[in-house]
Amino acid sequence: MAIFDKKRIPLKMQLFYYQNTFENTFHLDQDESKHLIRVLRKSKGDKVHFTDGNGCLLTCTIIDDNPKKALLRVTERQYSPQSDYYIHLAICPTKNLERMEWMVEKATEIGVDEITFMVSEHSERPNLKMDRLEKKMIAACKQSLKTRFPKLNPIRQMSELVIDKTFDAYQRFIAYVDKENDRHLFDKAETDRAYIILIGPEGDFSQQELQLAFDHHFLPCSLGKSRLRSETAGVIAVHTLQLKNNLKII
Repeated sequence: MAIFDKKRIPLKMQLFYYQNTFENTFHLDQDESKHLIRVLRKSKGDKVHFTDGNGCLLTCTIIDDNPKKALLRVTERQYSPQSDYYIHLAICPTKNLERMEWMVEKATEIGVDEITFMVSEHSERPNLKMDRLEKKMIAACKQSLKTRFPKLNPIRQMSELVIDKTFDAYQRFIAYVDKENDRHLFDKAETDRAYIILIGPEGDFSQQELQLAFDHHFLPCSLGKSRLRSETAGVIAVHTLQLKNNLKII
């Protein structure tokens, strides 16, 4: 399987999602077939692109443009390797589902690798529908031409996440509002690392939670002078880590 350069992906390319990329020919279900043939007006012989969300990019040719069961043949497989850094966002969800959907969508478009929702002392009652969030995430990946989909985790206790040995090799951050916590994430982050950053609820983390994080080597960081909503802070954190690593490339 060839390796492709993300920088050479045409911005006008349309990307579709199909899980079983090992097949050489495959049928789309009725909804996807209708969208491809009726809405996008694709026809027999046209080339379209699919991903499995695990780094595989398929170039396919439509061999049967049936709007109820379109048939496609794979003509080329390419593979996107993992990047040199990894961004894990752990965030306390708000009660408002739409705000969390917006956050997942935008963080995905910018480039997050993993999202974990967590409950802290000051959390509001979470109202999450993981299937809806996953659909938003997939749509955002297709929109932003990403062949690697983020991992979306169910809710965990903040205290449990902080002591998890999985993150021992990560550069660990906790963002919160305090006039003495004025060193920006951009300045503290190293390049080419795996990161986990904790974003608290709108009531922020408790002092006990902050101390627990510090005791487990989480570094305090600022996301700027403004007081942000939780979902805005999550998006800014992901963007900051992306910017830090992409500026290095430039």
